Amino acid sequence: MKNIFKIFSITILFLTSTKINAQLDTLSYLKQFEDNKSQYINKPMSYLLGNMAQIQPKTIWPVPVTNKKSVIRESRLKFSDLGYSNTITMRITWQEEIPYSQVDYYQKKNNFYFTTDERVFYGSKIVKDIMVYR
Repeated sequence: MKNIFKIFSITILFLTSTKINAQLDTLSYLKQFEDNKSQYINKPMSYLLGNMAQIQPKTIWPVPVTNKKSVIRESRLKFSDLGYSNTITMRITWQEEIPYSQVDYYQKKNNFYFTTDERVFYGSKIVKDIMVYR
């Protein structure tokens, strides 16, 4: 019985550490885009997405401008499914403001998930800044 408990405990520790290392690898991978943001600034979002070979965003969240709720200036790309609390985020600041009504259409249609619709919609938007954080 003690041996079964030890094996079970070791298995849990191994699975937990594997998951943590995977998250750290994702963070390191995405930080490369922030570190090399000069390659992506003033270019369409499609260029940035095209260079993300190892991982793609799962969801996208608009950030309305504080004094102008009818437009957004930033979006937050999340790289894990909805409901995951310790997610890695890539904040994109856009060159031009985007009408919130356009973004709201995709939010309602796809429930914040980053689908082909969002890829096409945001693909032509010009990136002004990139920031990655947990």
